[in-house]
Amino acid sequence: MEVLEIIKLIERGFETSSVQFKRRIDHINQLSQEIVAFANTRGGYLIIGVEDNGEVIGLSAAEIRKLNQWIANVSTEIIRPPISPLTEVINIQGKNVLVAEVPKGANIPYYTNEGIAFVKKGSDKRIAPPEEILRMFQRAGKLYADEGIVGNASASCIDEQIFKEFLYHKFYQRSAREAMSVGEFKKLRMDEALEKSGTQASFNTALKNMAFSDGNHLTLAGLLLFGKNPQQHRPMFAVQCISYAGNDISGTSFRDSAPPFEGNLKMLFEQAMAFVKRNLKLVQVEKSFNSLGELEIPQITLEELLVNALVHRDYFINASVKVMMFDNRVEIISPGKIPNSLTIENITHGQSISRNPVLCQNAQFLLPYKGMGSGIPRAIA
Repeated sequence: MEVLEIIKLIERGFETSSVQFKRRIDHINQLSQEIVAFANTRGGYLIIGVEDNGEVIGLSAAEIRKLNQWIANVSTEIIRPPISPLTEVINIQGKNVLVAEVPKGANIPYYTNEGIAFVKKGSDKRIAPPEEILRMFQRAGKLYADEGIVGNASASCIDEQIFKEFLYHKFYQRSAREAMSVGEFKKLRMDEALEKSGTQASFNTALKNMAFSDGNHLTLAGLLLFGKNPQQHRPMFAVQCISYAGNDISGTSFRDSAPPFEGNLKMLFEQAMAFVKRNLKLVQVEKSFNSLGELEIPQITLEELLVNALVHRDYFINASVKVMMFDNRVEIISPGKIPNSLTIENITHGQSISRNPVLCQNAQFLLPYKGMGSGIPRAIA
């Protein structure tokens, strides 16, 4: 940031989540907490030598030398992982202040030497709770919810019929020389289905090799894709649907509602799609009066958006997908924010970041999508 812009920040006289004033920094641990909080949030400016109200107090040359040394030590020796703030001395009203520009961390979460991760909350800071730290790992690409182990779920929780259907579409259908329908394939014993899919592995080994288990317990991806009853282990990973009479969520009149839909991802998709379709109008698109008509919202749009909500949602958040229908719109609410570095604009141009890589790679063999990041562009086309 240019010097004049920093001076304007000081002259405005109030702090924000990206601008922090400090009269003095008296302890190196205090400094590390401030830098960690900025790095774990959106970055910002720590301006030392200024009161909270913007009054310039100034620093002596000795204080500036000490603070610069502290910042260098904190950034490389105390904060983990290291980060590199930029410092600059600015003269304002005839007094020197030190400005430390802390970049938004690319390797979050950052910790103090006490093992604490701070984040900004308005102009203040707070300790990040465990669930927020998990989301930081996720945004940094260090941790994926769908690869996590579900401790009380084993291979016995797998619906073998849906797993055989997956094998058929992922392996057998693309390579088999003999003609066999998916229905016939699902009648095979599991060892036969695995053999025809090109693997000599046992059922448990196949699950582990494809990242659906760790050899003993299912991963979240394995449970969501193939579980007999995933909600027994993760009750909130359901889909809630409601159709309002009118256009206001605060309305008390409903056209249709249902208990939360449960089951694996394919079951959730099919139940939610059936609910939406039965609550949409059919419109005539041909001149013939006897034509059946088409859904007022194209089915491919609904499919793409619902699949996106199920596959790309944030599974670190213990909440259900919500489908809310109004007279003038359908809202599909997926838990979580847009993944780090993505924007609405680049999503609409087909750019994607895989929040749940195992689901993204494998759900396409059970759900109507291609796994190419093109779902949203197709939905809005």
